[in-house]
Amino acid sequence: MNTTNVALNAIGWVAVATGISGLLGFIFIILFFTVGQPFGTLNDIFIGLTSILSAVLVWMIFPEYKGQFPLLSKVALVIATSGAVLVLVGSVLAITGSTGWFLSGLYMAAGNAMIGLWLLLLSYSALQGNSLPQGLVIFGLISGVILALGLVTIPGILRGIDSQEYELTLFNSIWWVSSLGYLAIYPTWCTLLGRTLLLK
Repeated sequence: MNTTNVALNAIGWVAVATGISGLLGFIFIILFFTVGQPFGTLNDIFIGLTSILSAVLVWMIFPEYKGQFPLLSKVALVIATSGAVLVLVGSVLAITGSTGWFLSGLYMAAGNAMIGLWLLLLSYSALQGNSLPQGLVIFGLISGVILALGLVTIPGILRGIDSQEYELTLFNSIWWVSSLGYLAIYPTWCTLLGRTLLLK
């Protein structure tokens, strides 16, 4: 990334905050399954917070690679921002109990899948420009692909399905993998990105 140290530090701290928020959500969902409430609600809150921080991170990073892919980077910016909003909607639905956990989870997976598409473009851009360590870039590509698996949930959202029983095992497997992506893998990438930028 070709920018000032002040800007790099700011992006780095937002990336770290995004990662920590996401990993806390992961810890809370584990505690929910082992202990119970209020950890389920805390998980939903931190998933929503992570989506907000992700949107901030996307906008902060945008100037760094828009020149390489002018049109595609703008499309990715819109998709990622829309995805963050979709995740936030799913989080609010879960917190307020407006829907069941299944439908709200579909919103979260689909929104994070859109963020995953942005991450794929960012990582590809970094790979072409050698602006980030290769290991981090490859991890970003893998993370983006896993997140993007959540796109399979879009038909369920459009149909308003709120029961896991209707879905095939293959669908559930893909959905759970994508969920692991936004609960653990993507936050880990964000944390590593932040660490990398802060040490520059």
